[in-house]
Amino acid sequence: MAEPSGALRFARFAFRPNALGYCGGESPGELFEHVVEGVDDPDLRRLCGEFAGARPYLELLAEAPEARGPLDGRVVEAYWVGGELLDRIGPRAFGDDLERRFRRRMPARDWRWLEAKPEAGAVPHHAFHVLEIYPRVGLMGDGSRDALLRTMERCLVRPARVVAVDGDALVAMARPLEIVDGRLRLGDERPERILARIGGRGFVDGVQPGDWVAVHWDWACDRLVPRRRAALERAIAAAVERAAPTT
Repeated sequence: MAEPSGALRFARFAFRPNALGYCGGESPGELFEHVVEGVDDPDLRRLCGEFAGARPYLELLAEAPEARGPLDGRVVEAYWVGGELLDRIGPRAFGDDLERRFRRRMPARDWRWLEAKPEAGAVPHHAFHVLEIYPRVGLMGDGSRDALLRTMERCLVRPARVVAVDGDALVAMARPLEIVDGRLRLGDERPERILARIGGRGFVDGVQPGDWVAVHWDWACDRLVPRRRAALERAIAAAVERAAPTT
């Protein structure tokens, strides 16, 4: 099976939060149709450009010498899954990018916290945005912690091992986010019910027990070959470790 283009791969991961109204433009149905039909055209690239949260990370990764633009397949894979391209962006470049985008929008104390992240090893991966930018993990000490943790878990792109196919859904084993002794961590595998098709169509047709998929907002958005599964596991583990202190 041919590899999807960078734009099509981006749409695979971006569709579900767009359909739920969390990010992107107002045409999730168009994204869905482009993916299931395998059509990469100017309309798809326009739709991909409407994701304001992801775009700065893609543009930063596209500065790597081997990249050919924000929707280069290597750029898209690095952002959503992981890979060597993340290491091409040094801490200074990432820090300058964060300063440009966030310093004026944050209190000084919060900026000092964020400013230190690139030197501590943070990279422009989707997990960084989920665990560090979106929720401000360091302030997860109030009564909304459980709800926020669940939201982060659903937003985080996680690998899941399929154990059963049930109509348009899958039952898969995935690791949840949890807080133990004031530290964020990945818990032990547990079964989760994941939507895989809408109206009989989806992005992982033919998936069988034993296969691995990427899950985003309870949606099976892509198959994971061993290399991509390993890259995603490494990226998530590192991001969780850096975000671990919550008190």
